[in-house]
Amino acid sequence: MEVLRTPEDRFAGLVDYGFAPNYRTVATPGGAPVRVHFLDEGPRDGEIALLMHGEPSWSFLYRHVIPLLVGAGLRCIAPDLVGFGRSDKPARREDYTYERHVAWMGGLLFGELDLDRITLVCQDWGGLVGLRLVASHPERFSRVVAANTGLPTGDQPMSEGFVRWQRFSQEVPSLPVGRIVAGGCTSALSPEVVAGYEAPFPDESYKEGARQFPALVPTRPDDPASDANRAAWRVLEAFDRPFLCAFSDSDPITGGGDRVFLDKVPGTRGLEHPTVAGAGHFLQEDRPQQLAEIVTRFVAATP
Repeated sequence: MEVLRTPEDRFAGLVDYGFAPNYRTVATPGGAPVRVHFLDEGPRDGEIALLMHGEPSWSFLYRHVIPLLVGAGLRCIAPDLVGFGRSDKPARREDYTYERHVAWMGGLLFGELDLDRITLVCQDWGGLVGLRLVASHPERFSRVVAANTGLPTGDQPMSEGFVRWQRFSQEVPSLPVGRIVAGGCTSALSPEVVAGYEAPFPDESYKEGARQFPALVPTRPDDPASDANRAAWRVLEAFDRPFLCAFSDSDPITGGGDRVFLDKVPGTRGLEHPTVAGAGHFLQEDRPQQLAEIVTRFVAATP
């Protein structure tokens, strides 16, 4: 398996992203080991907020959320999924599978870092991967904040917004990562911020993971990941630790997706689930302070 590594100078001087990088090497099922990047900010003995990004962003997405959580006493772990950010990028699209993404993150978070007492904060593919990790190791998670995400099995149709996005991602000749993130926000992103999202990808050869992610979403009942996601749902349907939904009011991709969690996950019951007003798909960009407040209040209220 050929693996690409983004040159470090691509990450020099990024706006509001002055965090120290951390790396671990994890095994790849059936392939070469990969180096995975993560941020580790805040007190070592603080409750862990695991901040999982999605497509086609990276830990840069949480740059305004992290200082607020750290200020509230939380330890923030924000990994870059393989193929994104400062993490290694396998060079062929077929090197990326849903199972490998789950295995890579499990290898980092449980194998290398041995994290426990985790509050998962997940958005987009951060949930598709992160919720699989909750299902595989529920004892390691104290609570979950699900924001603009889901865990599809292909048994229900996807939104029209997702179908359009999936088609665009596969057909566009050059994947405009920064423009995609900007288009998923209600606020205007500066050229410097758009450049920050483009930084991990010197050219199209580095974008195979970003290109493949939309195609890996289970959209048919016989999708290769459908059975594993169904098994994960069986665990989540018994997960009674606090589980908060914090979905945006202006996201055409995941709008209404919180209802599935509210109907099925016992841990959602008895909680007041906030709607993040005025935010698009990337609520971390549009409403970072509100998201941080939601997380800190939730942790404080569910010791």
